[in-house]
Amino acid sequence: MRISVFIPIFIITILTIRCVSIVPTDVQCLEDQRSLLLQLKNTLTFDSSFSTKLVQWNHTKDCCLWEGITCSKAGHVIGLDLNSESITGGIDNSSGLFSLQFLQSLNLAYNDFNFTQIPFSFINLTSLTYLNLSNSNFDGQIPIELSQLTRLITLDLSTPYLSLENPNLNVFVQNLTQLTQLYLDGVNISAQGYDWCRAVSSSLPKLSTLSLSNCSLSGPIDPSLAKLQFLSVIRLDSNNLNAPVPEFIANFKHLATLSLSSCNLVGVFPQKIFRVQTLKNLDLLENGLLHGTLPDFPENGSLQSLVLRTTNFSGALPYSVGNLGMLSNMDLCNCNFSGPIPNSIGNLTQLAYLDLSFNMFTGPIPSSLFAVPSLQVIVLSNNHFDGPLPEISSASSSLLVELDLSSNRLEGTIPLSFFDLKMLQILLLSSNNLNGTIQPENFQTLVNLAFLDLSYNNFSIKTSGNNSSLATFPRLSILNLASCKLKNFPDLKNQSIMFYLDLSENQIGGEIPNWIWNVGNGSLAHLNLSGNLLENLQEPYVCEHLILRPPQES
Repeated sequence: MRISVFIPIFIITILTIRCVSIVPTDVQCLEDQRSLLLQLKNTLTFDSSFSTKLVQWNHTKDCCLWEGITCSKAGHVIGLDLNSESITGGIDNSSGLFSLQFLQSLNLAYNDFNFTQIPFSFINLTSLTYLNLSNSNFDGQIPIELSQLTRLITLDLSTPYLSLENPNLNVFVQNLTQLTQLYLDGVNISAQGYDWCRAVSSSLPKLSTLSLSNCSLSGPIDPSLAKLQFLSVIRLDSNNLNAPVPEFIANFKHLATLSLSSCNLVGVFPQKIFRVQTLKNLDLLENGLLHGTLPDFPENGSLQSLVLRTTNFSGALPYSVGNLGMLSNMDLCNCNFSGPIPNSIGNLTQLAYLDLSFNMFTGPIPSSLFAVPSLQVIVLSNNHFDGPLPEISSASSSLLVELDLSSNRLEGTIPLSFFDLKMLQILLLSSNNLNGTIQPENFQTLVNLAFLDLSYNNFSIKTSGNNSSLATFPRLSILNLASCKLKNFPDLKNQSIMFYLDLSENQIGGEIPNWIWNVGNGSLAHLNLSGNLLENLQEPYVCEHLILRPPQES
C-alpha cells in the first residue's frame, strides 16, 4: 500500500519566508563615521610599512569593512582595534577619536606615544566597556577622567611609566563598579596592603581578573580581598609584599591563576591552595624565604603550570603528582626537594617542560619519564641521580629539544636510543660517571644538535685526526669535550657557526693546527685548549677575532 504525502503550499511558503528572514543585510557605514575615521587616520603618525590596518583605510571601501573596525547594525563605529599599528603620535585632547561617541571597545595597545600623557578627553567616550592602552608608552599620572567611564568592564593600562597616586587607586576605581577585568601592571600605585586591598574589594564586586604586577604595592594581603568571590586571576608579581600567603585564597571557588613571583613572600605556603580544583597556573618564582611541601594531589586536577623555582620548598615529589594529567609545565629548579622521581610521572601525558635542577633528588631516573610523548625540555642537572641512563622508547618520534642531565652520578654508557632524538638541539651530559668509547659518527643522526657537552666523564672519544666525522655537524655552535681522553684534534674545519669550543684537559699533543682559527668563520669567541700536551702553533696562523688570555694562576 502506498501512502501519499501531501504538504500544503502555504506551509512551504512560510518555511521559505522564515529561511530568507535569517539572512542578515549588509551593515553600511554612516558618512559621518567614515569622515571621523579618515580624519583620525590623517592626524595619526604611524609607520605605513608596519601598519596592517590604518594603511588600508580609504574612500573606496565601506568603513565597516575596514580592518580594525566594528560597526553596529545602525552603521555606527562601536569597535576600534589599532593595537600594534606602530602609532607614534597624533592622539591628543582635540583628536577626532573622541568624537566617536558610540565606541564600546577601544584597543591602542603596543604602540608608542612617546611618553605623552593620556588625554583627559577619553571622558567623552561614555559608552566604552573595553579600553586597552597597555604597552603604548603613555607617561605620567592617569587622569581622573578615566574613572568616569562607568560602563567599563575591562580596563588595561599596563605600562611602566604611568602612576596612580593623585588620584590614588581608591578614588580611581570607586565609580568603576562594573569592572570584571583590571590590568594595571607596571603602574606606580605605591600603596600599603590594607589600602589597595580595601580599594579593590569595596568598589569592584564583580572583579574576576586582578593584575597588579610591579606596582610598588606592599603587604600583607588584606582579608578584605576575600569578598571578591568571582576572582579567577590574581597577578601580584614583583611587589614587595613581605608577608605570608593568606589561606583564604584557597576559598576562591573560581581561581584559575595565582601568580606571586618575586614578592618576598615568607612563611609556609598553604597546601590547601594546591587542591583548588579550578587552579590552572601557580607561579611562586623567586621567593627564597617561602617554605612549603607538595600535597597529595587530588585526581582530575586542573593544574597546567607549576612554577616553584628558587623557593624554599622541600620534601618529596609525591606519587600523586601523576594525577596532574593536564600539567604541561613543571619548574621546581633551585629548591630543596629530595628523594626519587616517582614512576607516576609517566602519567603526565601533557608535560612539555620539566626542570628539577639544583635540588637533592636521588635514585635512578625512571624510564617512564622518557615515555612521556609531549616532553620537549628535560633539565635534571645538579642533583644526586645515579644508575644508568634509561633507554628512550619511541626516540625517533620524540619531541625532545633539550636534555640536560649534567652534574649527577649517572653511570654506564650512552644508550643508542639517544642518537635517535632527531629534534634534539641541546645535549648536556657533563660531570657524571658515564663511560665507554664514543664514536663521533653516532651523532650524525642528530641533525638539529647545536650544543653538545660530554665533558668530565670517563668517556674515551675516538677520533682519527683530520678524518674525524665530527665535522658532520654544520649547525653545532657550542662543543665541550673537556677531559674526554682525546688524543687528536677532531676535524672541525666545517663547523661554520661554532662560537664556543672547549677541548681542555685531554691528551692532545703536537702543534695547534692553523685551521682552528677559522672555526666558526670568524665567530669563535671562546677556545680552551689548556691542560693538553701541545707544543707550538702551526704556521701561518691568524686569530684576529680571538681574545687571547694567559692561563690564570692557581
